Amino acid sequence: MKASRQLLLAALLCGASLQAFAGTAASISDCWIRALPGDLPSGGYFKASNSSDQPVNLVGVSADAFGMAMLHQTQSQGSTSSMAMVDQVAVPAHGSLVFAPGNYHVMLEHPKQPLKVGTTIPLTFSFSDGEKITANCAVKSAGTMSQ
Repeated sequence: MKASRQLLLAALLCGASLQAFAGTAASISDCWIRALPGDLPSGGYFKASNSSDQPVNLVGVSADAFGMAMLHQTQSQGSTSSMAMVDQVAVPAHGSLVFAPGNYHVMLEHPKQPLKVGTTIPLTFSFSDGEKITANCAVKSAGTMSQ
């Protein structure tokens, strides 16, 4: 009887461990921020990946180093481009989405301190499944166009 209780307890613990790992389908990599002078808004860029069988939506980004962080998309119409705020961005099942200059990006406004090239700033990414991921993002020079 004692052995069966231990076996049951071990099975329950293993199941709980698997469930703890089940919620970590999203990941963030290659995160960087373009440093612009003064109070100019900066752009945040990264790769969002999803290893689950279902799409997941990135629904927000926060950054203590800035007064505001918003998901944006650059939209081109002919020879003009504009930026539009978006509420969420879908990251496909078993896929990834790259946030890059001229496409999706994080608009970072009202820096609390001047950005210094070579440092890192943490950004926290919020997903529709409740998951939050914090990534340290490298601050790069204004002329940088990719990772």
